[in-house]
Formats: sequence, C-alpha cells, structure tokens
Amino acid sequence: MYDEMLVAPMRQELTELGIHETRTATQVDEHLSNQKGTTLVVVNSVCGCAAANARPAITMALRHEKLPDDAITVFAGNDAEATARARSYFVGYQPSSPQIALFKDGDIVFMLERHNISGRGAQEIAQELVEAFDKFC
Repeated sequence: MYDEMLVAPMRQELTELGIHETRTATQVDEHLSNQKGTTLVVVNSVCGCAAANARPAITMALRHEKLPDDAITVFAGNDAEATARARSYFVGYQPSSPQIALFKDGDIVFMLERHNISGRGAQEIAQELVEAFDKFC
C-alpha cells in the first residue's frame, strides 16, 4: 500500500475531472451492476505510464463533446477491494495498472491495458479514447 500523501494528488487529478472515486467494492457495484448507458472505468496507479500518459490522456479525452454517462476510478495498490471488484467486471482481460475500460449497458466495449498505454503519447491515447466515445457514447 502506498502512502496516501503520495497518491492523493494522483487521485485528485481524476476526481477534479468529475470522475467518481470508488474506494470500496460496494461503491464499484453501485456504478457497474445493472448498468445502463456508458461508464468509463479507470484503474489509476502510481506508475510512470499512468502519470505521463494515462491520466493526461483521460484529461484530454474528457474535453470531447461526446462523453460517457458515468465515470469511476479505483486506485490499484491502495484500494485493493475496489480494484479487485472493478477488475471482476473486466471479463476476458488480465489485470493491469493503469487500465481504462468503457462499458455500454453492462458490457465491455473498449479496453486499454497497460501494454496499450506504455510507450505511447498522451495525445495518441486520448485520440483512441475519443474514437471510442464517438462510437459508443
């Protein structure tokens, strides 16, 4: 578990965008069980690719005109219960940090895993998210 003082700014980077922070399994279920519409799920982390690429990409993508109906985040390494529950919805995908999923009516329609994020620029990742928003939102 990481020091909360260390991760607080990383959490805030997403919550300031209006993404709901879910820190328990119950909170994750409130957003994802029997879900209608679209929900973005961000597995946040302290890794360099989250800081350099994933969080900035999400910030850029959430400026787009078409957006998911809901957005939540869990923090890998600190909110173990919430992260495990979010990942339980990622059927067919291995756990990774960071990880960005888009659900539509309860089904995963788009996924970016760490290997899709690491080594790519934030602009490129944001463009891929925007394309997913245009297609599914």
